[in-house]
Amino acid sequence: MAASKNKPGMRYAFFPGCTASFRAQNYEQSTRGVAAKLGIELVDLEFACCGFPLESIGQEATLLMAARNLAVAGREGLDIMTICNTCAKTLTKYNELLKKNESVSRRVNNSLKKLGYEYKGNITIKHLCRVLYEDLGIREIKENTCHPLTKLRVSTHHGCHYSRPSEIYNNFDEAENPKILDELVEATGSKIVDYENKKMCCGGPLLAIASNTALSLSDEKLDSVKSAGADALVVICPFCGLMYDLCQEEIEERFGGKYRLPVLYLPQLLGLSMGLNPSELGLDLNRVKAEALLGKI
Repeated sequence: MAASKNKPGMRYAFFPGCTASFRAQNYEQSTRGVAAKLGIELVDLEFACCGFPLESIGQEATLLMAARNLAVAGREGLDIMTICNTCAKTLTKYNELLKKNESVSRRVNNSLKKLGYEYKGNITIKHLCRVLYEDLGIREIKENTCHPLTKLRVSTHHGCHYSRPSEIYNNFDEAENPKILDELVEATGSKIVDYENKKMCCGGPLLAIASNTALSLSDEKLDSVKSAGADALVVICPFCGLMYDLCQEEIEERFGGKYRLPVLYLPQLLGLSMGLNPSELGLDLNRVKAEALLGKI
């Protein structure tokens, strides 16, 4: 196996987000394992919630929460890498607002000063996928693949906030037809299996107020993936992972399906192709166990 090249600048402030830290620890664990394998240094800082849960009722509070996180990373001069689509969207959105609107930035800094922070506008925010694709590169991933997963048929789910709104991401990937996640999966040797309604939401945003509607959306997606013949569904957002993995048994009970479909986070799949042990990747924490999938590799 080719040794990973520790490229200059491969050092990030790691922002796992609330959901991954408390309800999708397998995502965080596998990210840390794969990052170490690839020579990516993840620096833990005193981050708090990105602010998104408050956005619909208190945009100013969300702005201040996001700005504080940006200032924490800015003080260290480190760009942020996050593994949550919504955290990436929220932090990027308010980073762009603060960079472009001097009066808002001045007002926010007056508040941050009380906490000993200052927003400087000196960092960027990237989702894990973007770091892997833009900063590391597909070639580097392939060079670190010592156990190609050529027998696996894999479907992917990007999640709504991965590439949208496209303007705040400088049109990274194609907003309505994203392809980069598929390329990252294919770098492991896995075969991509397309399916009906690939771009459909997981239903997560509705779970707290209309659980039947939310779970029916996940049920439709799981049915499409299973019918397409995939061995697993790969996701890159912790809440999407919760909908398809943690809620899968409840979905089966409500709607009568029998899926038993393993749901893997991208770094779990990457880690398997790089020879990491399943326990190192938190696969024991997945609700739908992956024994059959592991038997294929």
